[in-house]
Amino acid sequence: MQYQAKVLNGSTLTMVELQADDEQDAYAQLKAKGLLLVSLQAQKQGKVAKRQAFPLALFSQELLALLDSGLNLVEAIDALALRQDHTRGVLQGILQSLQQGKSFSAALERQSAVFPPLYIATVKAAERTGDLGNALSRYIAYDNQVSLLKKKIVSASIYPLLLIGVGGLVIAFLMGFVVPKFSSVYEGTGADLPWMSQLMLQWGSLIAQHGELMLTLLVSVLVMLVVLLKHPAMRQWMLRTLWRIPAIGEKLQLYQLARFYRTLGMLLAGGTPVMVALDSLEGLLDSSLALSLKQAQTMISQGQPLSQAFQVNGMTTPIGERMLLVGERGGNVAQMMDRIASFYDEELARWIDWFTRLFEPLLMLFIGLVIGVVVLLLYMPIFELAGQIQ
Repeated sequence: MQYQAKVLNGSTLTMVELQADDEQDAYAQLKAKGLLLVSLQAQKQGKVAKRQAFPLALFSQELLALLDSGLNLVEAIDALALRQDHTRGVLQGILQSLQQGKSFSAALERQSAVFPPLYIATVKAAERTGDLGNALSRYIAYDNQVSLLKKKIVSASIYPLLLIGVGGLVIAFLMGFVVPKFSSVYEGTGADLPWMSQLMLQWGSLIAQHGELMLTLLVSVLVMLVVLLKHPAMRQWMLRTLWRIPAIGEKLQLYQLARFYRTLGMLLAGGTPVMVALDSLEGLLDSSLALSLKQAQTMISQGQPLSQAFQVNGMTTPIGERMLLVGERGGNVAQMMDRIASFYDEELARWIDWFTRLFEPLLMLFIGLVIGVVVLLLYMPIFELAGQIQ
């Protein structure tokens, strides 16, 4: 936990931030430094939450480089803590814990708002084998693979989002500015307009009379949607809805299984026992897959092989099951887990590429049709008036 202490350093009153397990631990740290405690206050969770932007992958790469250069762990953390940025407080907290004789994993656990349980479990397993460098290398490779698929998803969604944004702005301009102008022109003609044109022009008149109120309502709805999307319960509901769509739900399951296999393989390669590793991975899965994992754990604890337990409980695909069988026979389950995850990632990447190639033209066609219909309905009365004049 992060504490803020007011202390006397000689005759000077200063404020100090420190990381401690509890108030007694904070007091002991200050006393060891020769500081007289005046007041101690735990920082609010909101302040701690800001530290979650800690660049974990960069920290791992820099720490690995320093360890490979010959520095010990304390010297490496001390060197990284010299930087003057938002990570300094976290690194100084780790350094203090190491100087107090705590293990690296225990120091990371005291910074649980920054370091995820997976990272701590990886370091803890490496401490048992004395192989921290390889553990950091495995985590860096794991993070790169996970980030690669996320980047593919983000890059594939940029162009459709731009199309939706630009198309929405064009339609909003037509319905909010052009249609009301045409509506005021057609009102004085007294001509018998097509019923669809009448509906659209009535909409234009409504906007012209109550435009500010409708704009306020629209902005309020958009703000409400943004607030709802930030709520975890709403995101869970949306995710459950997507899971019910056959094609998308199948790919979401494949995405979760890919992340699950890659994480499990990394933990097993680091020496973590299989049951301990499975216990730590429940939070990676959706509720239905988490229940399947519990059932698979029960079978594994009874002596069943991983491949059979995963196959019975829907935790793998036919190809993944066969690859697991090969890994169990060859004694390289951890490496095979990573290969299965890579296979799933490639399958997802191909599906994303196919979906975007299909979805983008359909989206452009839909937006073009909407804009075309609006323009046609606007000019249809003009065509009829021209025919009547002739």
